Amino acid sequence: MTGIMGLSKKNNVVLTVRDADVVAATLRQALEQASPLERPGLERAAALVEATAAATESQLRARWVRLRLAAVGFAGDIASVAAVKALRQAEPKLSLLAAVQLQKEAVDHLE
Repeated sequence: MTGIMGLSKKNNVVLTVRDADVVAATLRQALEQASPLERPGLERAAALVEATAAATESQLRARWVRLRLAAVGFAGDIASVAAVKALRQAEPKLSLLAAVQLQKEAVDHLE
């Protein structure tokens, strides 16, 4: 995170990178050349990519928070203070303000 210009301890940002359109185009191209045996798997993959591409940036950040919490073994209430602590444990350079904002998005977008 620190390699991104403008970031400091007071101003942390989680950058959302979306390349689902590139993946979807590659899958569509593969579908054009696919054998009948390969088509069902590629069609399922294309549907998953399209569903993922439809997610908002807020939903992607919420998913990222849940993944980071799981990585440090947090299984409690995402709305708790312990969740913010665990998120900052998972991402030590994350400011308290950024962690709280990300936590709110995760709470707003529970899966």
